[in-house]
Amino acid sequence: MTDAWERLYTPHRMAYLTGEGKPTHQGAGQECPFCIAPDLPIDEGLVVTRGKVSYVVLNLYPYNSGHLMVCPYRHVADYTDLHQDEVTEIASLTQQSMRVLRAVSGAHGFNLGMNQGSVSGAGIAGHLHQHVVPRWGGDTNFMPIVAGTKVIPQLLAQTRSLLADAWSA
Repeated sequence: MTDAWERLYTPHRMAYLTGEGKPTHQGAGQECPFCIAPDLPIDEGLVVTRGKVSYVVLNLYPYNSGHLMVCPYRHVADYTDLHQDEVTEIASLTQQSMRVLRAVSGAHGFNLGMNQGSVSGAGIAGHLHQHVVPRWGGDTNFMPIVAGTKVIPQLLAQTRSLLADAWSA
């Protein structure tokens, strides 16, 4: 049966929807994408910058262009279990992420947040991560509302290069 709807297909998102690559337990180690990202080649890991105890990485399934996550290197799930140096560096890298995103993309605002536990919406609940989502006036247009589709105007590798270059400037 056919209908009048035109559809945009994004088959690469099926891996996310089915949980492929998501650790299923707390001590996930090499099953955890946040544990392995810092050791991957730049074009695969999408790490923008590295600190002593945490790092900044592009979200593989971004809400908007430039959607970053600040993650501790240590596999820890709960914010209350972070060491003080991790809390301090995650906060500092979050601030710097906002500065760099403003400089590179002219972001008008940001959504910042951590989903603690799978019931709160954490896709990878076993490894804490702080979302830094740049926002612009009018960035929620008809596509996500009507089509359930988000248009991202830049490839992740290009975004990573721009942000990494601006980070060290």
